[in-house]
Amino acid sequence: MSSDPGPTRPEDHVPFHHKLAYGSGAMVNNLLAAAMGNMMIVLNLGFGMSPALVGALGGLPRLVDALTDPLMGHISDNTRSRWGRRRPYIFVGAILAGVIFIGLWQMPAGQTEDFYYWWFLVGSIVFFLAYTMFATPWVALGFELTPDYHERTRLMGVQFFFGQFPYVIAPFFLAFMTWSVFASQREGAAALAVIIGVAAIVFGVVPALVLRERPLPPKQAPHAGSVSALSGFFVAMGQTLSRVPFLLLCAATFLVFNGFQLIASFQAYVLIYYVSAGDQAVGAELVGWVGSFQMVCSFAVIVFVTWLAGRIGKRRAFFVSTGIAVVGYLLKWFCYNPEMPWLALVPAPLLAFALGGLFTLMPSMIADVVDYDELSSHERREGMFGAVFWWVVKLGMGIALWGGGVLLEATGFDVELGTQQTPEALHLMRVFDVILPAGTAALAIVALWFYPLTEARTLEIRAELEARRGSGSGAD
Repeated sequence: MSSDPGPTRPEDHVPFHHKLAYGSGAMVNNLLAAAMGNMMIVLNLGFGMSPALVGALGGLPRLVDALTDPLMGHISDNTRSRWGRRRPYIFVGAILAGVIFIGLWQMPAGQTEDFYYWWFLVGSIVFFLAYTMFATPWVALGFELTPDYHERTRLMGVQFFFGQFPYVIAPFFLAFMTWSVFASQREGAAALAVIIGVAAIVFGVVPALVLRERPLPPKQAPHAGSVSALSGFFVAMGQTLSRVPFLLLCAATFLVFNGFQLIASFQAYVLIYYVSAGDQAVGAELVGWVGSFQMVCSFAVIVFVTWLAGRIGKRRAFFVSTGIAVVGYLLKWFCYNPEMPWLALVPAPLLAFALGGLFTLMPSMIADVVDYDELSSHERREGMFGAVFWWVVKLGMGIALWGGGVLLEATGFDVELGTQQTPEALHLMRVFDVILPAGTAALAIVALWFYPLTEARTLEIRAELEARRGSGSGAD
């Protein structure tokens, strides 16, 4: 059971409107991520591109993105400007990401598969560069808004709560793009991209305009405007990767999130071609309702996990939430039933615990690791820790999206067969859809079993840091 640190100090409290402003960034972060994931199915269904090529388009740009994240984190950590380390990049990055996303989906009609492949590959790489400029400093900003153990979890709970709204509507993106008002799914994707891009710009600049950054420790205050040399980047990267608690958090996140990503497209294909007998219109609607119901349930999950972490600690709360998700994955085998299609809604509340628990707890735990690192390094590296964390996630996601396309093709699925998919293909799709995410989630529980930063230890670390800084608030 966790120790009682007493009430949050007034100076450590994050006002609710600041939590909302940070949550606005989460909505953009998740909207762009959800849009890329949910819209790419059109490359197969609407443009006729092979699943393997679609998987490559999902994976390759993210591998490039994963390489640029740590560099952006290091740049942000070492930027000095009148507007702060994070806010200038958040502001400019949100605008660029929104504009480029709109252009990415304005693909001309009647082109070859090779044309669409190279258009989307190059465009995606450019988009993710802008996305990194926004997302990496935004993540880092959240780690430094409060030094309080429980206020960090409440902050991350609020931001993830509001960040879930895009995932409520994202499952209906396919239905929107297939809407009869559009002449083709290509036109539907182009229109949807405009809506998403404008929303990303409007909500993305809010954290930069509203939030303020906390002062740095005195030792980490170089001359204004300076950026560390490239050698400093590798030193910071090495020190970040040497922190065992951080590596355990990365491993657990990799397993839960990327196990899900590996079969992300399978759920849609199973619901369309197995549960709905290949009827794309009916299946797309079912995909929308199942996905949205799961996301609606995640709002309650976030509140519950935030409360639970305050009672039993973040690590134990992770065990509970991830264990519930494993049960949900296994239930899909029985509930994805052609005879009773709406039974597919039953596992959704349990599946909501996977990402709901993960992204409520992990950012808060990484903020604790930043304190742990400062104790040894005398530096605050929120940007580097956030970037490396998402570097691991995106590296795995790139591999998973590529692997998902390969696995889908390995099942024998062929979009040209329409409703005549082989029983063997449908069976393998169902097996992958259930076993892979359940297995990786179970392994994540094992990984985090060895995580050493209990609440008591984090309170000791904060006390040592405050004594060294000569500050009772820990704000310096």
